[in-house]
Amino acid sequence: MCGRFAATASIDEIATEFALVGVPERELTQSWNVAPTSDIYVIVEQRLEIMKWGLIPTWAKSGFTGANTINARSESVHEKPSFKSAFRARRCLIPATGYFEWATELGEYPSKQPFFIQRNDKKQLAMAGIYENGTAAIITKEAEGFLASIHHRMPLFLPKEDWQRWLDPKINDEVSARDFIHHGLAPESAGLNAYPVSNQVNFTRNNDPSLLTQIPLGEAQTLL
Repeated sequence: MCGRFAATASIDEIATEFALVGVPERELTQSWNVAPTSDIYVIVEQRLEIMKWGLIPTWAKSGFTGANTINARSESVHEKPSFKSAFRARRCLIPATGYFEWATELGEYPSKQPFFIQRNDKKQLAMAGIYENGTAAIITKEAEGFLASIHHRMPLFLPKEDWQRWLDPKINDEVSARDFIHHGLAPESAGLNAYPVSNQVNFTRNNDPSLLTQIPLGEAQTLL
């Protein structure tokens, strides 16, 4: 899953990197520790919008916060009542400086050790997502490559050549939408790297650049 991420780029930086033609009037404060239900940037078609992280479907009852719908599994997003409508016609990209994952697959290594995952070139990640009613969720898939040694899930990253069609609301049938998922990139193809960081990220009150600082695990705790 993806339960926290960093979002430190400005509106102008995101708009330039993704060639966007529309941006929101207000700018979000930089965050090195974005938590569920926070305001986040979401790319819809060719514009940038601000939404809440945690999808709230139209039929949700009062009091539904979206805290448990921050992620949608790629294997079932087309059939889950909370997600299937949005998946067909309200798909988005969620930009991020990088995201955090807590080790569950490291075996001899410390359980719940946080790692930060980012692009090798330090450009923005583009996580595939869905949105509805001003809220959004990140689509996740089975982890591949070196990320599978940290956690069994990872965000869905699509090839850049698929972005325009993924964002196209006119492509609104389930078969076409599900086809995109099969194009998901492995970490190596997406140009990702991961390194251990302090467990200070566990606490939402902590929010500063030090959360992205690599820490040593020691000789017996080397990731690879």
